Amino acid sequence: MYDQFGFPEEFTEIIAPDDFSVPVVDETADEPHVLMRENFPAAGEKYLGGESDGWEYRTFFAGANLGKVFEMVKMFLAEEGFGDVPLPETAADLRLFKRPRPGQLQLFGEAGYFHNPIKIIFPSAKDKRRGLILCIYNEKMPGHLLRFHGF
Repeated sequence: MYDQFGFPEEFTEIIAPDDFSVPVVDETADEPHVLMRENFPAAGEKYLGGESDGWEYRTFFAGANLGKVFEMVKMFLAEEGFGDVPLPETAADLRLFKRPRPGQLQLFGEAGYFHNPIKIIFPSAKDKRRGLILCIYNEKMPGHLLRFHGF
C-alpha cells in the first residue's frame, strides 16, 4: 500500500500534533518590521543571520541548488525594500555572471552580479559551492558608491 504522496505506508511515520513546534507571531507587537533600506543595521550589528559594518551588510544563503538559493535571495531583497533593484530573471541568467577560473591575473576579485546597492557573489570556497553571498551597501552613507566599487 502507498500513502497519498506515493511512499510505501510502512515508511510513513505519523506525527502527533503535539510534536510540532510552531513559532508564535505576536501580532500585537508595538513595533512593525522596519525595512533594511530605511533603517540600515549599525556597525557591529547582527541582522537576520548577517553582519553589518555600517557601510555593508553581508550574509550567506545556502540551499539544495542555485535556483532555490537565488529565489531566497530575491525574496529577502523584496522583503527588505530592495525589490526595485534589477536582478537577473533566473538562476541560469545569474550563472552567466560567474566567470570561470582563468590561469591569469584578475582585475576583479569577486565573481558575481553587481548592481548598486547590492552584490550577489559566488563563493570561491569549496565548502560553500551551493550558496551565494549577498552584500547590501548603505545608500545613505556619504561616498557609498565609491565604497560599493571598492575604493
